[in-house]
Amino acid sequence: MSTNDTRTNQEDEQSDLPKLSNPALRALTGAGYHKLEQLSNTTEKEIMKLHGMGPKSLDPLRRALAEKGLTFADES
Repeated sequence: MSTNDTRTNQEDEQSDLPKLSNPALRALTGAGYHKLEQLSNTTEKEIMKLHGMGPKSLDPLRRALAEKGLTFADES
C-alpha cells in the first residue's frame, strides 16, 4: 500500500459523509469537504457547481445533515 493510499484511508475514517458515488465523493473531498458540519456552511447551489456532483447526491447529503440536526446554508 502506498503512502497516498494510507492517507486516503485515514481521511475516510475521519469523514462522516454518507455513502455517495465515487465522482460525488471526489468532488466533495477535492473541494475540502470532509465533514457534514462543513456542508452546513455552504448552499446546495454551491455544492452542485462541483464537478462530479449530481442531483442524486443531494438527497443522501440532506438526510445525513438532518440526522445531525443540520441543513445546507440558506440560498440568500
